[in-house]
Amino acid sequence: MLKRHSEFLKNLLFISDLVVICVCWVGAYFIRFSVPLFPITKGIPSIDPYLWLLFPIVAVWGICFYSFNLYRPRRMGSHLAEFVDIAKANTLSILILVALTFFSKPFEFSRLVIMYFWLLNLVVLGFSRMVFREILRVFRRMGYNQRQVVIIGAGKLGQRVGDTLKMHPELGLQVRGYLTRNAEKVGQMLEGTPVIGTFDQASDILTSNVDIVFLCLPPEVECEAEGLMKILSATTAGVKIIPSIYEFVTLRAEAEMFEGLPIITLQGSPLYGWNLFLKRMVDVCGAALALVVASPIALLIAVLIKLTSPGPVFYRQTRVGLDGKSFDIVKIRTMRMDAEEKTGPVWTKAHDPRRTLIGTFLRRTSLDELPQFWNVLKGEMSIVGPRPERPEFIEKFRAQIPQYNLRHKMKAGITGWAQINGLRGNTSWEKRLAYDMYYIEHWSLWLDVKIMIMTLWKGLIHREAY
Repeated sequence: MLKRHSEFLKNLLFISDLVVICVCWVGAYFIRFSVPLFPITKGIPSIDPYLWLLFPIVAVWGICFYSFNLYRPRRMGSHLAEFVDIAKANTLSILILVALTFFSKPFEFSRLVIMYFWLLNLVVLGFSRMVFREILRVFRRMGYNQRQVVIIGAGKLGQRVGDTLKMHPELGLQVRGYLTRNAEKVGQMLEGTPVIGTFDQASDILTSNVDIVFLCLPPEVECEAEGLMKILSATTAGVKIIPSIYEFVTLRAEAEMFEGLPIITLQGSPLYGWNLFLKRMVDVCGAALALVVASPIALLIAVLIKLTSPGPVFYRQTRVGLDGKSFDIVKIRTMRMDAEEKTGPVWTKAHDPRRTLIGTFLRRTSLDELPQFWNVLKGEMSIVGPRPERPEFIEKFRAQIPQYNLRHKMKAGITGWAQINGLRGNTSWEKRLAYDMYYIEHWSLWLDVKIMIMTLWKGLIHREAY
């Protein structure tokens, strides 16, 4: 029954794609000649040749879409990954269409119509696929279009997979149970899911209406994987392997293929390619604007500091940033010149007696951090990111918090996710690390914009700064 439903949905999606493609082709014609964004120099051609061209268009797009495997099950895939596949198939199809129309000597097809067609296909197909997937997810949440799952391995990794599947009912993956090596566990319930058998019973259990099998073996029993794979090869179930190494995943893990070899990245940065370029452009433009706008305020502050306390206006302090490299942060001085002569490096505290006359105000309003926009321009910092810390404190944190160094996978920032959530100054480092890890894991340009807006909105007033 499920297989028939799957074929029906696949055929329905294929037909809807072809309908959308035909509508986009006709729509591209009318956009070009009814809403002329560009001058029409050769008159408006008849629509008949364009309608006749629909026959090869349907054939080309249908073959390309199947060749790119666009109708495979995507229960666990992302909308972005599907859109990328659609863009690839659509672009190849357009190139083939251009080649075909090149040989149509009696009639010259408008290149702008073809360009509009390509753009319309990207937008409309991408949107229609997203709507289609979301409708399916709604029905799966309601209990329809379900797939039966068995997890081989009842250890931490297997239970983690089971818990994750339960958290996403929109995938329509029902976990029937676990298989374990330990016969004593059979019959037990693990977070509401039963242990239904042992590895030795896999051949009998997996032949009864099981659609997907997750192989989640701990390192000590991976020697049994070969025997289990022989059993799985005799079934029609889809097999997904979760390597035991994923128990050690810490930051933005991803898998990629290199010459047929799967390579797993356990600790990676989200910033590469266009992401790195866009974030840097935002930093440069934002920092330059901030320095220009804040220059009168900075000048006034400099005068007040000179009038109220001896010593320079600015001071430098060594901090640790991207990839653990040290740099000198620039700040407006808020402490007396001899503030750490007796105590050494220590955290500041509320109503710190070492502060200058206007130091408390500068720290509460974060105006002492204005010069750090110069660090941003130099590329040592970013506007948004984990706050940089002093090397003296980092040695202590490394010993107490094993994952602390992961903060340095992202460039240090003037403000960050932890800071807008109230974690500034002498607050829990475990909580701050958790917020920093969330930021790095979920980084996006929109998240940076959101943090900047919230920083400006709150003003960080009445909060202790670094």
